[in-house]
Amino acid sequence: MSRATVVDRQATLRLANEAWESLLLAHATVMRRFASEEWDEVSIREYDVLYTLSKCSEPIRLGELHRHVLLSQPALSRMVDRLVARGLILRVSDPTDARGRLLSLSAEGRATQRRIGRRHARNVAAAMTTALTDAQLEDLRSICRTLAERGGGPGETVTQA
Repeated sequence: MSRATVVDRQATLRLANEAWESLLLAHATVMRRFASEEWDEVSIREYDVLYTLSKCSEPIRLGELHRHVLLSQPALSRMVDRLVARGLILRVSDPTDARGRLLSLSAEGRATQRRIGRRHARNVAAAMTTALTDAQLEDLRSICRTLAERGGGPGETVTQA
């Protein structure tokens, strides 16, 4: 391997890590802002679960939900139990697997997600459009979609709920 190739690989390695650190810092900064919002009767993490379920056209298993939220499986299971107890999520039998259970929003959960979601969407738009141009927003969307589709590693695909 030539010296130029080694230097190029080192530059790419450095650039990739700097990009990763920038992504993490941007995420942390924006999430701090969103965490300070008024979330009414749900936490930001509970809202994430409600939002994820709102995007699903049919009830899903807990494992599928877990792929789309940033919680450990045990923490998500406990949260789902609490949201079921509060009447925001429905847990129903899986017609294809008698042992399986499926999750979906209840009517109250859907109404709660929509009410909070409208305000949150305005806050997201304000945060993003204050910092970025429309062209930058399009670039960011494209980059993030590419990372979501191809960033899982060899043989791993990431799907949207």
